[in-house]
Amino acid sequence: MSILIRGGTVVSATGSALADVLVDGESVAALAVPSTPLAESWSAVAGTVIDATGKYVIPGGIDVHTHMELPFGGTFASDTFETGTRAAAWGGTTTIVDFAVQSKGASLLAGIEAWHAKADGNCAIDYGFHAIISDVNEAALKEMDAAVEAGVTSFKMFMAYPGVFYSTDGEIFLAMQKARANGAVIMMHAENGIAIDQLVAQALAEGRTDPVYHGLTRPPELEGEATSRAIQLAKVTGAPLYIVHLTASQALNAVTEARDGGQNVFAETCPQYLYLALDDLAKPDFEGAKYVASPPLRPREHTEALWKGLRTNDLSVISTDHCPFCFKDQKELGRGDFSKIPNGMPGVEHRMDLIYQGVAAGKISKERWVELCSTTPARMFGLYGRKGVIAPGADADIVVYDPDAHQTISAATHHMNVDYSAYEGMEITGRVDTVLSRGSVVIRDGEFHGKSGHGQFVRRGLSQYLV
Repeated sequence: MSILIRGGTVVSATGSALADVLVDGESVAALAVPSTPLAESWSAVAGTVIDATGKYVIPGGIDVHTHMELPFGGTFASDTFETGTRAAAWGGTTTIVDFAVQSKGASLLAGIEAWHAKADGNCAIDYGFHAIISDVNEAALKEMDAAVEAGVTSFKMFMAYPGVFYSTDGEIFLAMQKARANGAVIMMHAENGIAIDQLVAQALAEGRTDPVYHGLTRPPELEGEATSRAIQLAKVTGAPLYIVHLTASQALNAVTEARDGGQNVFAETCPQYLYLALDDLAKPDFEGAKYVASPPLRPREHTEALWKGLRTNDLSVISTDHCPFCFKDQKELGRGDFSKIPNGMPGVEHRMDLIYQGVAAGKISKERWVELCSTTPARMFGLYGRKGVIAPGADADIVVYDPDAHQTISAATHHMNVDYSAYEGMEITGRVDTVLSRGSVVIRDGEFHGKSGHGQFVRRGLSQYLV
């Protein structure tokens, strides 16, 4: 059955225009100028007509950094693939790319299969995987080729979390050489974990145990240093490098310099680093634990540098690093020892809305909003053409967005499986009106119309964004 979305402003990364959009089955069939004979002929045959007058019609959001059901610190992220993808749909995100974890001593491909088992048949929207490499050895390096063939074309490594995910410079170098050979992208959590562990031990020994010390023991200089080091390793090997969840001006400066030199270096940031700050970690009565994530929230002077990076494209993508843990019973594991607070914050539902606030405030254009939240993520991670654009033949992942609506973010009304909101009480402009996932209406009239199992695994190609 066909669907006609009529009267809206179709917004792409390159421009905006009034256009009607015809959806046939799971794909976009055509676009036409409203009120023309062609567009009017569609009205007569469409099975469903969605009135988008006064609203934006945008490609569905793509969140390329989520952690559903991630094991961490003796517990698991509170959103399952079922609850997390449903919440994503409510917020206008129609594709996620989650992280399949290779356990120490285990196969890289076994980690990917384990994540398939978690996600398959449970997702409300489409999904893909990156692979976390936590045990670099000859077998794992060979498995990187098989993973690429299976549509997992990016690999995350960690300069943080010694004893858990941490890789040495030598191990990173070997993985980068493999990525250079097979076309994959290396994603890097860039913090100097060796030095951070010393600062954490010293703070605890001195009785500094409150959540704010999570931020103070992970200073921005150590993010900047690790980012610079990763860039140099990538330069020597020739591998593409993508810095995840960049927070600090020191790290951004390193990325900017590399990009100005023509190197294939890219970076993302997240809404929490644009709207929250180190002050939130210092909230009394252990409330600061709600804001513990790594890298940590920074002093507010870093925020404007990040917005500038978004305007100049030195920051190319906005994702969420969605990794929720409930305050009760999960974040509380770290009472009396900030190092035991599970690291992560909820956000997959509110990314599109929060970044739209940058449009409303004149910090970025609505076209840049779409570029950061949909089009560049698709191009960066081998999804473009099928995702990230409203064009004939593309998947009908479409969001009708009301720029004039008003809402208040609250745990009482969000759909994520977590007992608090990091943005509690924040009043914002703009709201998702209708969401289509591959031609199926999943959100409309304030109700969820989707179903678990609708979402399909998406085999990704190689990056379409390299210089």
